[in-house]
Order: sequence, then C-alpha cells, then structure tokens
Amino acid sequence: MLGELGQVSRTVSDIPRAVTWYGEVLGLPHLYTFGDLAFFDCAGTRLFLSRADQPKDEQSVLYFRVEDIQAAYDDLRTRGVEFIRPPQMIFRHESGVQEWMAFFADPDGHPLAIMSQVG
Repeated sequence: MLGELGQVSRTVSDIPRAVTWYGEVLGLPHLYTFGDLAFFDCAGTRLFLSRADQPKDEQSVLYFRVEDIQAAYDDLRTRGVEFIRPPQMIFRHESGVQEWMAFFADPDGHPLAIMSQVG
C-alpha cells in the first residue's frame, strides 16, 4: 500500500535565487542545499529543487493548502508575489463546501497556487 506523498521535484534556473524566493518570499522552511540541489519542507512533503540550464517548460502546479485564502493571498502579495488574479471560487460541492484557488508563478514562470475549502 502506498503512503503519503514524500517528495515533489521541480527544476529551476538559479538555486540561490530559488532558495531565497521559496524560503523568504513563500516562507517554506529550508531543509538544506547541496550543490545544485535545494530541499524545503511543505508540511511533511519535501520540495526538491534542482538546477537545470533549461528548466522544463511544463511542470506540475504546486497547490498549497491554506486555512484562510484571502489572508494568505494578502500576505503573499505584501512579500512581492504577483497573482494572475485574486482568489476565486472554483467549485461548490453539493454539501455547500466551496473550493477556492488563486494562481501565481515562481521566478522561472512555473505555476503555483494556494487553495482552500470554505464552508
């Protein structure tokens, strides 16, 4: 039986810039850097960044769960994160619970999002 997801990888063009952005701007705990590799903790799942001369154009969207999407959006904007658009409801379940998301990009233009369930 498979367990929870342990690690997600992403390529970046500049490790020091990525360490600063993912650590200081997004506030992810930096675990360690080893040469052209950097690791962050995402609530128990490791984010593994590796340097590539040509980072992959298409990479998976990293979705970060947040309790209060508006507060997270406002906080990240004060840190310099530029969102594509403000948080918006994506889907309403029959139970009334709403799925909200807001998308942004890292310094290499790769997609990320914050997500929250409301109600």
